[in-house]
Amino acid sequence: MKVQVKKFKSILFSLLVSFVGSSYMFAQNGAFTSEGATARSSIGARTAASGLAEQEFRRGVQAYYRGAFNDAILEFEKALSYLPDEYIILDWLGKSYYRSGVEGAALEHWQYASGEGYGGLLLQNRIEVVRDRRLLSGGAIDKPVRYTEAGSYPGRNSENNLVFSQPTSVLPNTDGTMWVLSYGTNELIRLDLNGLVIDRNGGYFNGFDRPMDLIRLHNGNLLVSEFAGDRVSMFNSKGTFIKTFGKKGASLGGMVGPQYMAEDSDGNIYVTDFGNSRVDVFDSEGNPLFFFGNKTDDFPGLKGPTGIAVYEGTVYVADCLTGAVQRFDVSGNYLGLLCKAKTFKKPESLKRWGRYLVISDKNKVYSIDTDTGSLFENLSSGNAPSRLTSAVPDINGNILVTDFSSNEVYVMAKLSEVVGGLFVQIERVISDFFPKVTLEVKVENRSRQSIVGLKENNFFVTENKSPVLNYKLEGAAYANDSADITLLLDRSSSSSAYSESLENAVKEIAAAMADRGRLRIVSAGTLPLIEYEGTADGARNFKVKNLKNPAASRVALDVAVRMCANALINAAKKSAIVYIGDGHVTQNAFDKYGLTDLTAYLNNNSIAFASLLLSQGASDSEIDFLTKNTEGGEYYVYRDTGLSSLVDDIIQIPSGIYVLSYESNLSTDFGQRYLPVETEAFIMNRSGRDESGYFAPLQ
Repeated sequence: MKVQVKKFKSILFSLLVSFVGSSYMFAQNGAFTSEGATARSSIGARTAASGLAEQEFRRGVQAYYRGAFNDAILEFEKALSYLPDEYIILDWLGKSYYRSGVEGAALEHWQYASGEGYGGLLLQNRIEVVRDRRLLSGGAIDKPVRYTEAGSYPGRNSENNLVFSQPTSVLPNTDGTMWVLSYGTNELIRLDLNGLVIDRNGGYFNGFDRPMDLIRLHNGNLLVSEFAGDRVSMFNSKGTFIKTFGKKGASLGGMVGPQYMAEDSDGNIYVTDFGNSRVDVFDSEGNPLFFFGNKTDDFPGLKGPTGIAVYEGTVYVADCLTGAVQRFDVSGNYLGLLCKAKTFKKPESLKRWGRYLVISDKNKVYSIDTDTGSLFENLSSGNAPSRLTSAVPDINGNILVTDFSSNEVYVMAKLSEVVGGLFVQIERVISDFFPKVTLEVKVENRSRQSIVGLKENNFFVTENKSPVLNYKLEGAAYANDSADITLLLDRSSSSSAYSESLENAVKEIAAAMADRGRLRIVSAGTLPLIEYEGTADGARNFKVKNLKNPAASRVALDVAVRMCANALINAAKKSAIVYIGDGHVTQNAFDKYGLTDLTAYLNNNSIAFASLLLSQGASDSEIDFLTKNTEGGEYYVYRDTGLSSLVDDIIQIPSGIYVLSYESNLSTDFGQRYLPVETEAFIMNRSGRDESGYFAPLQ
């Protein structure tokens, strides 16, 4: 009997310690009273409520990091029922709603907590970014915007060593690095996002002879025009020399001072020939085809052709001597003026960006509307002596500009991005092997574009505001060459008429994936069903007749998209849903989940959505909305280039997710204590920060 009483007292004491410890954590550790929130009653009065709230809060944090956001919402709401005024619970509840795609509810909780003094500028910035994103229509930019300098890469480093001289052209890469063409040193140089030299290329044999322009062909190869060499050099995507073509002269295939280049949809290469006052055209292998731009009855002829671009079958050529932009068809026939004479002072490169042409003109960069010829000034380098020779958009939403005179490459960003900084989110904390802690951190700009190319020294990790031990960048998702893909098969009656096309599409995508990720097939009928999941090879013999889901007059596409996304939350860091159907939706196809919440759910969890149409013509507005407001694109099943490029496009979608690790030095209180962690990402003049927390395993 005494033994049982002693055992009962021991259990009672353990429970009391647990509740008291929980209350101490809420009041002293900053979990429920941090960032301006204060304890509103004594520890003794809050012990029971705090203990129960702590248990639910801990479960909610764990569910959130597992990707079970609905479970996390339930746990945090339970925790709030015990302590309704604890703002950190509101913060986490808002984060769970945000990751679930219910951004309106997330903003409501964050705004209430912020209004009570919780979260400071960090929470206010998060609210502002999410609210602004909801106001954007998404998709491609339909009008140009103003840019300002966010930083630069100087020709000499901090130790006054020469990096490059007189840059004439810059070409961004999908991994955040860039090629810079150095006219003064006859080099092709690759820089990382921090301006460090990764590679130097002096050309083949005798080297470059005043390299002028640099472009990337559709097949990934690079072309360099050599102004003094009267030739064009071809390299592979890594900078390995392949061959040269062109020669000095005025005959077919000859050039005198080649400057800027462009490629059309057939792979033909256009080179502005300044010395011959014309445009030389070569096929994809460098064989001469023809030249144009000479004087005709209806055209006075090019005087000093510089920048060139090709868009939708029209060739646009800038003339630095007349200040005009002329239009030709791809056969060289004159079509008329886009911009009249003296519009520009000394135009240089001309690059296509959407339906606009970006032109460099002395100390300014303009966007030209290809429909109307109207101008918009994107940026200016000021009154200092400048000769801007090229301006191109990079993978991170900036414009890279080469200044020949000042010997710099400028990084120009939208003013809102420079002022507002980066949007950083700690998406997951893995503490299973504590004291080693692993963070998954997403870095974006305010327009939701992923920031790629960051290195270890672009992050700063602290816990409780103190630097961590043994910090390391473990990996970056943008470098991944695989993706998990879910094929969403529309089983509507109208789509079922294209069974053969659907079957071939699935087989072709499975073959294109090979071993580059896992494949899941979901059929969308009255209810969605998982038809297959595993390696892509297992779906190479896919048959429509084996589908478990029959054709239906009503297809719940909203439930199907949501189910597909749920399964991809914990998939590869690059993941996508590919809708395959005729693009038409049945009645009430989106009556359970709205389009806005679905797109937010996909975007907030880095899941792309692509549509593969089995019939020609425009898709219904719902499918179009999902496609345009998320990463991905629209494809036709019988496109000329096949469907293998669809898989490549998904894998090449930029991802700003980084994996960081460190050794924690905090006391865990046997796994009961909420442990804070903070991460800052910065590059040049921009930075962003996030704070979160986690629990170590129970002991």
